[in-house]
Amino acid sequence: MARVLVLTGDAAEELDSMYPVFRLREGGHQAVVSAPTTRPVKLVVHDFEPDCDAYTEKPGHLLPVDLAFADVAPEDYDALVIPGGRAPEYLRTDADVARIVRHFFDRGLPVGTICHGPQVPAALGLLRGRTTAAFPPLKADVEFAGAIFVDGPDVVDGNMVSCRGWPDLPEWSRAFMAVLEKAALAT
Repeated sequence: MARVLVLTGDAAEELDSMYPVFRLREGGHQAVVSAPTTRPVKLVVHDFEPDCDAYTEKPGHLLPVDLAFADVAPEDYDALVIPGGRAPEYLRTDADVARIVRHFFDRGLPVGTICHGPQVPAALGLLRGRTTAAFPPLKADVEFAGAIFVDGPDVVDGNMVSCRGWPDLPEWSRAFMAVLEKAALAT
């Protein structure tokens, strides 16, 4: 059983956040949700509607939080997931998030990013030389961060698994679980 840390916050996309938590638990792993504080985070639902040039955003469910970023000891975890939505936009500036995310990248541990999730490692200079998917309008951002952008549902670059957004979650989940299992066999 792996212990997987899920970094999230208010305005994280509901499916990007809840699907990995449930899939990890279904697979026998422990998913631990972390956010700026321990109060439940307010998730949002993003959808694509024919009369809108961008995605729409509606209120989503509350997601219980297990511990605050400041209380995370990253060495207690085997992998990391960074869901998308608007949360990565402000989480990427949090000093504890930087400390946590660097730990996983520095040690080559599994890291999953979904939709806008790559904004966090991009802001920390951790995508340079990597290949990643992201929400397609972020292509310029990830390329500016030194990454190669791939428009795909399950992009695997070593220990990192990324996707474009919630429609890709079945493919992303299979790929992330495979990377997680491979890492477990290696230890």
